[in-house]
Amino acid sequence: MNILVTGASQGIGAEVVKQFARNSDTNIVAVSRNLKKLQQLKIFCAEEYKNDIHVYSINYLSSSFKSEFELILSKCQFHFDIVINNAGLLINKEFLEVLPDEVIKTYQVNLFAPIQIIQSLLLNNTDKLKKTHFLNIGSMGGYQGSAKFLGLSIYSSSKAALANLTECLAEEYKDTEIKFNCLALGSVQTEMLSKAFPDYQAQVSAEEMATYIVDFAQNGAQYFNGKVIPVSKNTP
Repeated sequence: MNILVTGASQGIGAEVVKQFARNSDTNIVAVSRNLKKLQQLKIFCAEEYKNDIHVYSINYLSSSFKSEFELILSKCQFHFDIVINNAGLLINKEFLEVLPDEVIKTYQVNLFAPIQIIQSLLLNNTDKLKKTHFLNIGSMGGYQGSAKFLGLSIYSSSKAALANLTECLAEEYKDTEIKFNCLALGSVQTEMLSKAFPDYQAQVSAEEMATYIVDFAQNGAQYFNGKVIPVSKNTP
């Protein structure tokens, strides 16, 4: 099984890679902006699980992001069975204080990069009968009707757009073996959350959430397509 995980250097992404790596039959490509942490993850997976994962650094905020990603694809001459768009950027600011550049950066990482990744992979896959499960990692903040956090208007709106994109693509590719789903995660104790909300303690660890994501990535496409699924211990 060939798996692509973005935002893989820390938090949920790193834990997802570790759990997939326990199976020696998995071929994992892990991408992130932080090459040093990716290399540490590669060493860990090799020592703990004897799984030689592939790691690539990519700048989500670069104007050449798509060409950088396509260069990575050219080095990976295989079909991806699972693609997890996990990379995210969270800025905690009141709406009127958010700078235009911060809006652009948030949407680039949370929405535009997944769009470019999915486009590149679909163009690279001319056989639509091959199974691929695209799993977008969203947020309860972007889930319609859920309680919202102050300071996350831009982050949450970008995740809402990602959820809607998931539904649209599932409809567009419903006659193929390509499936799209989105997990709208509640708060998870990660480095990103701690930086945005230093005094907040989430009920779920990155490792616990990764366990759910790994299982859903492998089995969810049998039962779901185009679904935005809330994954939270708290009532939305």
